[in-house]
Amino acid sequence: MVSIKDIAKKAGVSISTVSYALNGSNKVTDETSSKILAIAKELNYVPNAAARNLKKQETKIVGVFLTDFRGDVYGDLLHGMKGISNLQGYDLIVCSGEQSHKILPERMIDGAIILDQMFASEELLKYADLGHKIVVLDRELDHPNINQVLLDNKAGATLAMEHLIELGHKKIYVVTGPEGSYDSMQRMKAVRMVSERSQDVECIEISGNFEKTGGEKAADQIIAEYKEPAAVFCLNDEMAIGLWNRISETDLKIGEHIHLIGFDNIELAGYMQPRLSTINYSKQKWGALAAEQLLKLLSGDMVENERIYVTLIKGESAKRV
Repeated sequence: MVSIKDIAKKAGVSISTVSYALNGSNKVTDETSSKILAIAKELNYVPNAAARNLKKQETKIVGVFLTDFRGDVYGDLLHGMKGISNLQGYDLIVCSGEQSHKILPERMIDGAIILDQMFASEELLKYADLGHKIVVLDRELDHPNINQVLLDNKAGATLAMEHLIELGHKKIYVVTGPEGSYDSMQRMKAVRMVSERSQDVECIEISGNFEKTGGEKAADQIIAEYKEPAAVFCLNDEMAIGLWNRISETDLKIGEHIHLIGFDNIELAGYMQPRLSTINYSKQKWGALAAEQLLKLLSGDMVENERIYVTLIKGESAKRV
């Protein structure tokens, strides 16, 4: 790899002179600068971004760490983050997987937004202690360099469960998210709380994964056990769609035999017939607020933890019995 030392040697000048020329400084004459730039081009010189960033103490890049990239939720989140970041002169790098975690401590980014359960909280706290600025969307951490922008999962799950109970349902299946998911754990806390105070309601938990396959697997169990109309609360819409698809292969009908509610209000939910009942919130606003909070942290401004509020969308997929 060609370095500025190689350029300096071929040009017969000092390393500092090469550095000035490459950075457009007026400390070098036009003639010398042109000569150095020509040699750099000839040698296919590529600037060392990491070294430059270390010197400048900024990259103007925000890192977003996600567990996955698929689905409407992630797309809308990233769209919101990108809009705010670009307005402030920042670009986004979107990462997934443990190897990508090195990007933060190596200061290849100025700050990070975390929605990735593979990123251990202890690891994030360690980086925060070293001065890194972080916004988390999937956990609660108390540190001056960490801000929380959390979805109101408990309120959403409470709305969903209370809606099914108000419709007269006494038997409710709940399809959970993957083990270790903060969103799933928070939603399940609310599910159990509502269930405990409604003593005549039977709540049956089925392990899921926040993917269509989780809904399909849950549907197989529900179909096998079916004796009378039952309600199902899938902790996200992806699983609700998977369950819907599997139910549609039988004589059972959504909104008649199986009463279904999801969570996230992804775009497809609005096109389903009957319309899927679900919990709604602005994914784009969530992403925009996360980026806004991180940029405030980077500027040294005071920030407070934020919460994204939710509402219930009543569809015909869940009816009164």
